[in-house]
Amino acid sequence: MIRVGIVGGTGYTGSELLRILGSHAQVSVVAITSRTEAGTPVAELFVHLRGQVDLLFSEPDLSLLSECDLVFFATPNGTAMQLAPELLARGTRVIDLAADFRLKDSALWERWYGLPHACPDLLEAAVYGLPELNRDAIRSARLVANPGCYPTAVLLGFLPLLEAGLVDPGWLVADAKSGVSGAGRTADVGMLMAEVGESFKAYAVSGHRHLPEISQHLKPFTKGEPRLTFVPHLVPMIRGIEATLYARLGKSGVDLQARFEERYAAEPFVDVLPAGSHAETRSVRGSNYCRLAVAEPLGSGTVVVQSVIDNLVKGAAGQAVQNMNLMFGWDESTALTGAALLP
Repeated sequence: MIRVGIVGGTGYTGSELLRILGSHAQVSVVAITSRTEAGTPVAELFVHLRGQVDLLFSEPDLSLLSECDLVFFATPNGTAMQLAPELLARGTRVIDLAADFRLKDSALWERWYGLPHACPDLLEAAVYGLPELNRDAIRSARLVANPGCYPTAVLLGFLPLLEAGLVDPGWLVADAKSGVSGAGRTADVGMLMAEVGESFKAYAVSGHRHLPEISQHLKPFTKGEPRLTFVPHLVPMIRGIEATLYARLGKSGVDLQARFEERYAAEPFVDVLPAGSHAETRSVRGSNYCRLAVAEPLGSGTVVVQSVIDNLVKGAAGQAVQNMNLMFGWDESTALTGAALLP
């Protein structure tokens, strides 16, 4: 049994962590912090956790958090990097669900996130927490950078193609759509149902923060910098990401279905759908699965990959728990095998 703390427990990813960890037999959550809700019972704010969590929210207390074996940061960008160095120095492992440790280049991080990095010396030591790419490194990691939701869907879709050298890395397109929970649990007029309902829009077309993160992890499989066009969209649903990915094949006659099935045959949370299928976000809602479908329409020489995840689970809290399981030597599926929620 390990002791776990959660910093920033009042957001959607914090509540998802609590929901998932509540069924984890090897974990005891001993601290959940929130400056604004300190002293409030967790179950008062999140009624769905009544009978599951009996803790109160507390102020962030470094002495209490450092008594934990692991601390999750479910906080805005720029928070984890303030506390992680001291926690690591005291022997506590850290998984950051925000972006503080995802990029290896501190200047690039500062350019995209708009503030100086507090501990650039830790960027190289941080392990990018995509198990399907870095499983062995995650097992021995002290600091894990949990991937972004869009990068998870996009990377899992492109990796089989680029690893095998099947497509032109100079022409990659990711057309991605997310539900409104991806924007976080904040009061924002643009996220009101009256604003997003019956509407569909692209945003950050000139450049999104997840673009350098995706490119960083595609680069090892390309010669030079990959050229990726990434356009995110907001759709009027609560959960889910669908990424439709396009790439140009370098040769004809490739059995794409076989390639994807082979690449993910041993992966517990990547499901390659049968040929001719279409991936749906509802098929992963509330689960830790990524479902993929691949095709070459009409022998056009263009590969189309459909990738769907729940942005709060495989795109955030579920993947963080999967990383925790690897770090502590447990079956990585522990507490994560539940099926998607339908309808």
